[in-house]
Amino acid sequence: MAGFFKWFKRNSKTIENNKFLIVGLGNIGAKYEKTRHNIGFRIIDFLAKKNNIELNEAKLGQLGILKFGGKKIFLLKPSTLMNLSGKSVRYWIKKKNIEIMNILILTDDLNIDFGKIILKRGGSSGGHNGLKDIEHCLNTSGYPRLRFGIGNKKHTSDKVDFVLGNFSKDEEVKISKSLKVCTEVVLSFIRNGIDNTMNLYN
Repeated sequence: MAGFFKWFKRNSKTIENNKFLIVGLGNIGAKYEKTRHNIGFRIIDFLAKKNNIELNEAKLGQLGILKFGGKKIFLLKPSTLMNLSGKSVRYWIKKKNIEIMNILILTDDLNIDFGKIILKRGGSSGGHNGLKDIEHCLNTSGYPRLRFGIGNKKHTSDKVDFVLGNFSKDEEVKISKSLKVCTEVVLSFIRNGIDNTMNLYN
């Protein structure tokens, strides 16, 4: 939205480059916990648990703080509906004065084979409503995102049922390894920057 763009331009000199916002996309509620659409939440939970970080209830989401390499990383699980994730992302960017290229959105991607991970510095939403809303609220598609592939040959034309369905037993067995790789990508993004990390992991 134009309002956010004006805010960003007005506050560009005060934005702190040692702050990062890592956002996992998902839907709140036990019934969504293990669904494909909630893999972003699971990456945040895995990262928080590995680093003994507690996620606390905050405005428009659950928030935890990780200190890494002299940098402050905010871990966020928006409590809005998936389709309204941008509202939470925009709020915390403004609240913490975070540079756009220092945010990383963790999301599922139906168009990528299961378990494949792709880091991008921007691009289209790929039909993902959470990404669409973030683009709308930030008035840009130029923000980093880590896409976690959830596609497989068995998914039908009913995409909604598929993304809101649970992973298969075989997929669940493989997810732990994938979550570990995602954590490595996030920390590399913070430590080495997006270009170096894309070269390492894509």
